[in-house]
Amino acid sequence: MMKRKHLLSVALMSILGSGLMAGCGNSEASAEEAIVLRYAYASNSQPVIDSMKEFGRLIEEKTDGEVVVEYFPDGQLGGETELIELTQTGGIDFTKVSGSALESFSKDYSIFGVPYIFDSEEHFYAVMEDPEIMEGIYNSTADLGFVGLTYYDSGQRSFYMTDGPINTPEDLKGKKIRVMQSETAIKMVELLGGSPVPMGSGEVYTSLQSNLIDSAENNEFVLYTAGHGGVAKYYSYDAHTRVPDVVIMNDSVKERLNEDQYKAVLEAAKESTEYEKSVFKEAVEKEKEIAVAEYGIVFNEVDIAPFQAAVQPLHEIFKNNETYSELYQMIRAHAEEE
Repeated sequence: MMKRKHLLSVALMSILGSGLMAGCGNSEASAEEAIVLRYAYASNSQPVIDSMKEFGRLIEEKTDGEVVVEYFPDGQLGGETELIELTQTGGIDFTKVSGSALESFSKDYSIFGVPYIFDSEEHFYAVMEDPEIMEGIYNSTADLGFVGLTYYDSGQRSFYMTDGPINTPEDLKGKKIRVMQSETAIKMVELLGGSPVPMGSGEVYTSLQSNLIDSAENNEFVLYTAGHGGVAKYYSYDAHTRVPDVVIMNDSVKERLNEDQYKAVLEAAKESTEYEKSVFKEAVEKEKEIAVAEYGIVFNEVDIAPFQAAVQPLHEIFKNNETYSELYQMIRAHAEEE
């Protein structure tokens, strides 16, 4: 606890010293006249970075430079948990984190970690665009001082290995597999026969390199952009989850802005999501091409049926739990509409 408080203190000092990054774009209003909103994030793929910058550009454009966004990128202020806490306390105004990182702040986000809860990309989008589902999830952290603002597509998550492809759950047995610090992800790997090792994303490369772990799971951007393809060359498309990235906002932002400025923030958030959706797929294909060319990555398709069968106990837990049953059924109902 003391270590975390120290990290937050250092981060806040960095912000108050502020010269890490200039605000986005050139504003007619000077930084001294404009309201400056602070946005920090950890390492991300280029389409997500571009979308976060588009969010700031749109805010500045929509407010005629009255509101600008200042960025603190690439984990300068900490990892995702620290950034959530900084948003919670008002040290920063926005951050973008994995939905799984929010599980320890609101159990509602656990639903996204249920493997194969989404049948397809179209099913995922239908759920994420449904306000009846998402408004409750986004506002589930309001009493903690922050709310969800919008989402970005983070693609599918699959396993990648150092010593060969994965074709069936049997190939995961006995393997030490890095997972996010998420109870749902830990349970998923256990059901598939692996040994889950929760750790932050910054530790994965050296852990794979030193054989501390045998495998990890993520989208394709870990291969070249994060460099993991240098030590783990087998990427197997079991596509077990589609966990959204979530942009969160400190509650005090609304109090600092007038009605039109706040409306501009909400509009910019939604438009940045549409922008991210438009560039994400092409970026994935480019990432795969480069990963093959630079690292010789081997991609393989798998029959997902045995994986789905192995993780059914997680579905039963959520389907029959009094807290999650309605949310689970609402998400699954969209699959029936496809």
